[in-house]
Amino acid sequence: MKITISGSLGNIGKPLTTKLIASGHDVTVISSNKDRVEAIEALGAKAVIGSVNDVAFLKNAFAEADAIFAMTPPNLGGSNIIANTTTAGKALAEAIKGAGVKRVVMLSSIGADLPTGNGPIAGLYNIEKIYETLENVSITFLRAGFFFTNLYNDVPMIKGGGIIGSNYPATATIPFVHPEDIADAVAEELQKTPSGKNVRYIISDVRTASDVAKVLGEAIDKPELPWIEFTDEQSLGGMKQAGLPEEIAGLYQEMGSGLRSGKIQAHFLSNTFSVEGKIKLEDFAKEFAAKF
Repeated sequence: MKITISGSLGNIGKPLTTKLIASGHDVTVISSNKDRVEAIEALGAKAVIGSVNDVAFLKNAFAEADAIFAMTPPNLGGSNIIANTTTAGKALAEAIKGAGVKRVVMLSSIGADLPTGNGPIAGLYNIEKIYETLENVSITFLRAGFFFTNLYNDVPMIKGGGIIGSNYPATATIPFVHPEDIADAVAEELQKTPSGKNVRYIISDVRTASDVAKVLGEAIDKPELPWIEFTDEQSLGGMKQAGLPEEIAGLYQEMGSGLRSGKIQAHFLSNTFSVEGKIKLEDFAKEFAAKF
């Protein structure tokens, strides 16, 4: 198959490209960074450099593709993030339509069933709705859990304060996912052509926040590492102090609030969706400890 993937060679793109090349597919990788060309070509893929907002560029990148993996960058600028994410989704959708692509796998998220109250995930809700209007295109909305790798953001807190936490309690139940498991699911979906528009969740493990503190703490020789629930104000202030732009910090605070209320994870937890990923919290803890 001829497959085009967006997302460059990130935590998902690199293992995904490797898997698809190993399976004998002709892979094109979209990146906004020309410095990635050598690394992309070293894997055996073709590199195309341009912007996910450029419809003409995307249409050319999608030309003759049997399938595409559509992933919008997580933070499109320091302001107007939801609008920027939605704009990128519109450009991708227009290019998909213009290039006549018949098979699309879109990286979405838990909570993308909600239009608001889910922080940055609101942009993915908008994109799902845009893609739903595409006719004669088989689309899988691959809703991923909370990335294990986001926990690396807590390293300064653990080292500086001896705690880990967020604005949701230790009892909060969180569906997690590892990027490697996402890559596996994307590769599988790209090679299938189900009819219509479909939602698939990719979750590696479902654990409480207290489990996170306990398992990571044991892995880094801090067995008493506590999970601390911050107020929304404390969470927002801490992220801003750490250097996050105010809008991004506000969106992450809103996402934490949505996890606290349970509404972001509700659709997954209240239905009979499978936990398909192989990499569990204990497995990730070994990676975490190695980088800590």
